[in-house]
Amino acid sequence: VLLMSRQKVKPMTMDQGFELIDAAVTKLKRILEGKPEPAFGSHEYIENYTIVYNMCTQKPPDDLSQQLYDKYGGIFEDYDKHTMLPSIMEKHDEYMLRELSRMWDINKIMVRWLSHFFFYLDRYFITRRSLPSLTEVGMTCFRDHVYNNVHFNVKQVIIALIHKEREGQQVDSALLKNILDLFVQSGKGSMERYEDDFEKFFLQETASYYSRRSSSWILEDSCPEYMIKSEESLKKEKERVTHYLHSTTEPKLVEVVQTRLLVLVAKQLLEKESSGCSALLRDDKIDDLSRMYRLYHEIPKGLEPVAKAFRLHVTSEGNGLIKQAEDAATSGSVEEQVLVRKIIDLHDKYMAYVTDCFQNHTLFHKALKEAFEIFCNKKVAGSSSAELLATFCDNLFKKAGNDKSNDDSTIESTIDNVVKLLDYISDKDLFAEFYRKKQARRLLFGRFNDEHERSILTKLKGQFGGQFTSKMEGMVTDMQLAKDQQTGFEEHIKNGNTGKPKGVDFTVNVLTTGFWPSYKTSDLNLPLEMVNCIESFKAYYETKTKHRRLMWIYSLGICHLNGRFDPKPIELIVSTYQAAVLCAFNNTERLTYQELFEQLNLSHEDLVRVLHSLSCAKYKFLKKEPASKTISKTDSFEFNSKFTDKMRRIKVPLPPVDDRKKVVEDVDKDRRYAIDASLVRIMKSRKVLPHQQLVSECVEQLSRMFKPDIKMIKKRIEDLISRDYLERDIENPNTFKYVA
Repeated sequence: VLLMSRQKVKPMTMDQGFELIDAAVTKLKRILEGKPEPAFGSHEYIENYTIVYNMCTQKPPDDLSQQLYDKYGGIFEDYDKHTMLPSIMEKHDEYMLRELSRMWDINKIMVRWLSHFFFYLDRYFITRRSLPSLTEVGMTCFRDHVYNNVHFNVKQVIIALIHKEREGQQVDSALLKNILDLFVQSGKGSMERYEDDFEKFFLQETASYYSRRSSSWILEDSCPEYMIKSEESLKKEKERVTHYLHSTTEPKLVEVVQTRLLVLVAKQLLEKESSGCSALLRDDKIDDLSRMYRLYHEIPKGLEPVAKAFRLHVTSEGNGLIKQAEDAATSGSVEEQVLVRKIIDLHDKYMAYVTDCFQNHTLFHKALKEAFEIFCNKKVAGSSSAELLATFCDNLFKKAGNDKSNDDSTIESTIDNVVKLLDYISDKDLFAEFYRKKQARRLLFGRFNDEHERSILTKLKGQFGGQFTSKMEGMVTDMQLAKDQQTGFEEHIKNGNTGKPKGVDFTVNVLTTGFWPSYKTSDLNLPLEMVNCIESFKAYYETKTKHRRLMWIYSLGICHLNGRFDPKPIELIVSTYQAAVLCAFNNTERLTYQELFEQLNLSHEDLVRVLHSLSCAKYKFLKKEPASKTISKTDSFEFNSKFTDKMRRIKVPLPPVDDRKKVVEDVDKDRRYAIDASLVRIMKSRKVLPHQQLVSECVEQLSRMFKPDIKMIKKRIEDLISRDYLERDIENPNTFKYVA
């Protein structure tokens, strides 16, 4: 029925249709402009849609789809040109923005309503012809006829308002956001219009603004004040993005502000004489240093000058401690306890800076390491840092061994710090040798705490590897085995398996040669009582093993003697050498130096030291003729029976032998072997290598334990060539080959 009635209806002409559409558009404009006009009813909406539908569905040549599409665009073009643009152009400053915002909102509503009226075009005609959609046409018209004519002036107003806001005045953020959304949407999916018409100019103005601010602040403010203002400025600019700028502007805006406020003045700011980075470090301004890190860590390479200032400051502080120790050193004796404690405190202080102020950034860890490596490898009054650290450990453990009231947690913390400091010392092998020498004396003379000894070895092993601590661990194990062995020996004597030395308590420590430092041996002629003790232990030891040979180190022995002096008996604690000399006077009152030398079979050097300790030092158990302060080969000695002292027990010191030179020589010898092994290892795997590369690989391999001397490496290469491990290339003498 509907179809029949439609066939009877005459086709609607273009003029008829356009007249009806114009009436609807006029009503819509009046509503949007706020003029008195009743709202569209649903029947009106259907009527307008039906007009467009009928005009589009008429059979050719009465199909008016194209004319309607053109009409739709014409409505917007006419309204934009003759109503919207003039209304905007007659306003200025913020009022222009408000009018543009209002017109932009009207345009969006108008597009939405007219798109509903002309919806049939969108569904069929536009889709089939691949034409821009109705919404797109409405937006494009606004861009072409309104936006393109006002964006320059609008941009100027926006930038002026932002400047006002930067200077502390209030602005309408919602208005700015709406206008800047127009810049974005005018790009139809691209940010090109926003960037070219607004952002580029905005960033230029921002650069100019903060250049002026920076020039003023850098002259007026201290470094902390400048940083506070810079941080606040960056914060406000980021808030600006949140409030009305597009999110893509943030990284560019932040970079501009950082460049003007921080990068271009970095040197001037950080080196301010009384408030720059060095001054902040000197005065422990933790908050300001944290702010400096926050500001500069986001800038590429921004932290490098801060890290450099940090490194130089820590180096200066460390060098100051070394100089203090040098000045305080008396006759070559360094107060290593004071120095090492101060260096540990310095490390703790600046490590806290690295973790807290500088957020554990690798650049500052590296700076701290480099600083400590500089002053931790300096000699103090002729003593190397490796020796001083070993002596520090020795005193720490001897004190802990003697004083059971020491707090274990404090000692553990100190051990941790020692291991950290050792990491900065290049001659770790020298530390190991000095430490081992001192550890040996602690262990042998019972001045140690087993728990602490094992604790530091565990930590050293974890940090530097098993090879570093293998000998030290072997020494500790030997002491445990020696305890068990002594128990076995005492059981052996108790069971009557061997003759017990009469009136003598006898303790033996059996040491493994490879673990312990090398000690000077001598064929000392012992007193008969001691010989019996030794024979007794030998007999016991042979029952335990047939494959080991005992070599007695008398220089390390300790004896407790009863000195029967006329006033009163006194117990004397002496070395085996001293005991042998004193016991020589049991059967005679007087002996010459030469007689003692022949009877005891000691070296002149050792005999002079022992006799000096017994006749020229604090306790004069022997009377010397002539009574001088030095020992000569013509002297004679007799037992001082009149000696007395208020103490009932006296420990008689023996002048120490300075073995520093020997330790250094031993380490140098070990280094030669290490370099040889490294060179052969490298060449065995590489077969052929040029000289420079071989040397650099050798240095790299060995630098964890010590810093090899290039001259020594060259000498070792020559030595390996002479021993047929390597050979020079015939054509290129600077290239070496491995000899299989």
